[in-house]
Amino acid sequence: MTERKKAIVLLSGGLDSATALAVAASQGYDAYALSFRYGQRHVIELESARRVAQAIGVRDHLIVEIDLRAIGGSALTAEIEVPKERSTQEMASGIPITYVPARNTVFLSFALAWAEVLEASDIFIGVNALDYSGYPDCRPEYIEAFERMANLATKAGVEGRVKLRIHTPLIAMTKAEIIKIGAALGVDYSLTHSCYDPSPDGVACGQCDSCLLRLKGFTEAGFRDEIRYSF
Repeated sequence: MTERKKAIVLLSGGLDSATALAVAASQGYDAYALSFRYGQRHVIELESARRVAQAIGVRDHLIVEIDLRAIGGSALTAEIEVPKERSTQEMASGIPITYVPARNTVFLSFALAWAEVLEASDIFIGVNALDYSGYPDCRPEYIEAFERMANLATKAGVEGRVKLRIHTPLIAMTKAEIIKIGAALGVDYSLTHSCYDPSPDGVACGQCDSCLLRLKGFTEAGFRDEIRYSF
């Protein structure tokens, strides 16, 4: 029996990462989900990550603890107000205060380390360069640069045994297209969490950039968003 290829899938518990996990599973990979408790104010997303990993099915789910709150500099990791009710035009201009400095670089580095230990050559990340909040570490040129670096930085890469690939299946999709793809793959989006500033019991605010982009995507896709909002 041929052994299935292994893939590390970065899983935040949000809509995009859940879809990326479903895509990896649909392509026949044995998925190893990797999540982070990094000091984020919306730590409730990790409960969603657990539910999504169980529902879609993974070989293992690792939650790594790191302290990006010690560094701060973001509304997600410091006592800085999360922007609310911004227009699409406002979201598209500049890098918002919800950007967490170097977050994807940190996350991908952990994924790279686990991939090397597991002798896996594939990493999936649900970054998106269309319906997103302007984060520099979601752009195709960033992912390409990290992939080049990864193949220079690992023992397996230097020895030529493994060529690491970073898969970004959602990077050129709108949020509506992502939702349609996920729905076709059976993703239960009621298990996911996207809000940057939820209530203590996990109810989404409906006003932060992430909520607004999510709601816009569901409307355009013609689906009902089944998560709870505060309105």
